[in-house]
Amino acid sequence: MNNRRQFLRGGAAVLGAAVVSRAAIGAVPEAATQTSATMQPPLAPPNGRPYQPVATLNGWTAPWRMKDGWKEFHLVAEPVVREIAPGMKANLWGYNGQSPGPTIECVEGDRVRIFVTNRLPEHTTIHWHGILLPNGMDGVGGLTQPHIQPGRTFVYEFGMKKSGTFMYHPHADEMTQMAMGMMGFLVVHPKAPAFMKVDRDFVFLLNAFDIDPGSYTPRVNTMLDFNLWTWNSRAFPGIDHMAVRLGDRVRIRVGNLTMTNHPIHLHGVDFEVTGTDGGWVPKTARWPEVTTDIAVGQMRAIEFVADAPGDWAIHCHKSHHTMNAMGHKVPTMIGVDQRGIAQRIMNLVPDYMVMGDRGMADMSEMEMPLPDNTLPMMTGTGPFGALEMGGMFSVVKVREGLARDDYKDPGWYKHPAGTVAREWTGDAPVPTRDPGPVSTERPNATVRKPAPGGGTHQH
Repeated sequence: MNNRRQFLRGGAAVLGAAVVSRAAIGAVPEAATQTSATMQPPLAPPNGRPYQPVATLNGWTAPWRMKDGWKEFHLVAEPVVREIAPGMKANLWGYNGQSPGPTIECVEGDRVRIFVTNRLPEHTTIHWHGILLPNGMDGVGGLTQPHIQPGRTFVYEFGMKKSGTFMYHPHADEMTQMAMGMMGFLVVHPKAPAFMKVDRDFVFLLNAFDIDPGSYTPRVNTMLDFNLWTWNSRAFPGIDHMAVRLGDRVRIRVGNLTMTNHPIHLHGVDFEVTGTDGGWVPKTARWPEVTTDIAVGQMRAIEFVADAPGDWAIHCHKSHHTMNAMGHKVPTMIGVDQRGIAQRIMNLVPDYMVMGDRGMADMSEMEMPLPDNTLPMMTGTGPFGALEMGGMFSVVKVREGLARDDYKDPGWYKHPAGTVAREWTGDAPVPTRDPGPVSTERPNATVRKPAPGGGTHQH
């Protein structure tokens, strides 16, 4: 992770004279920019009320300035280039150099002023998803405010009435702008630092894209058939791991701005859902879980105690969401002997490769020729071989002895002797077979049949 001073740089604000008054507000704060996909260190609050900052997977927290009792931020809506994973980049739209935009952190009771400059080729707005605020600050273009035209800067002002986890995204040409990656997190910390206190606090957004193999720009009219399922616009193996100290109380906040639900499953622990985008869940309303389904437009915060060391998978439990760009019309060829026909095809197409005759696992180990700027469907390597994953997959790495603010990759887990599943080399048990249905009739039994006329006779 880089030092925060190494990556912040100012961005000139284009000011619409009829929109923001310099006399009333003063100069617009600089717009910090970040283009790296490496998770930046949590930003400890330099002023204002104290809180435990969040760590944004493959992202960062926007800096602010205090002015006359207002906490001021500056977002710039603009085209960005995002590395989805090593080997693939996408032309997206986002904020301050990234998609998603930077996480905004503040505290319950803060007065927040957010400047939004539009450098897109069309108008935009920002809706503050889940925030209780004046109607004119809600960000619905045409309904609660004029659209922010290209080259103009608007300002939003509201007080934070409650703590919780919220999102921001456009409410203008949503089909295009959200499909292009415009979204971000807004975290409001409790006024009392001891309330809902955790040791580590991670955030990320679920988003999805439809990018043809070899292409760079999403198809914005796609409604359901997306082929890249991402966390913070990153696909495995490009998604950050979550380094956790043994015994830490951990919170993971997940927001869903895709067009389908995602059952997020965490291995190795039981967790509780402690927050939604409506607020915190009372203790009496929680129950233990290992999977929570996050519907469209929802946020879920889960919490657990990291009491089991190891490398624990966390992923969407829709299996096609843990794969990269797919073909929806690829036929199932399991059990089909393609050797004869494959050789004839290879005589015409030298790069042809047999796919799927034994399942799809071979694809994660083959070095298949791919179009430029395309990720393998199944990829990633762990300490025991191919992981056969993609898309919405990461690892929670629980380790003893990590420093409190250490989020660096601790490497693969070193298992104690005798604790890894292994091949059995002894005698295999002989399987027992079901003998089938057992007759209830006694052998050589006397069967009485009805006789003509209604009586019986022996047979």
